[in-house]
Amino acid sequence: MNHLSVILKSKNLQLRPITESDTDMIVLWRNKEDVRKNFLYREVFTSKIHQTWLKEKVFTGKVVQFIIEIPSINGDFIPIGSVYLRDIDYDNSSAEFGIFIGDESAHSKGIGSESAKLILNYGHTQLGLHRIFLRLIADNVAAYKAYRKAGFITEGIFRDMKKIDGKFIDIMFMSSIVE
Repeated sequence: MNHLSVILKSKNLQLRPITESDTDMIVLWRNKEDVRKNFLYREVFTSKIHQTWLKEKVFTGKVVQFIIEIPSINGDFIPIGSVYLRDIDYDNSSAEFGIFIGDESAHSKGIGSESAKLILNYGHTQLGLHRIFLRLIADNVAAYKAYRKAGFITEGIFRDMKKIDGKFIDIMFMSSIVE
């Protein structure tokens, strides 16, 4: 299945494939402090980094990435974030999940959970993935609650797994598995 032409829809939002024209928006979002603080990779995000990501990962099928859009009053769709499955491993039927909401006005509205449910369903049913996992900074309670709501279960916490800003932090692993 060519994920570059798939649009996933739910009652409150849609996920459309990312394009090169989204680069400036993605770079802006990824460099916002409220987004960056929740990523394990915290370096300044550039257009060049994003273009390389698209060329080497998205356009080769190693990553399936969508732009999260919500309907506006006039019926158009407004982009507010991105959700993706990365490091897709068809031999082991697994991938890593990632998401960020770049538009602060869309925070705490269930959009992250709803987006996660859509891409989990797509990953499990259309891509045939058995296991989709994620890593999060263990003290990110809002993300944890959103992921639980989407159907992820906690696998464990790895103590002092990552050193960020000179401080060791715990990383939680969660997964969604086809039973």
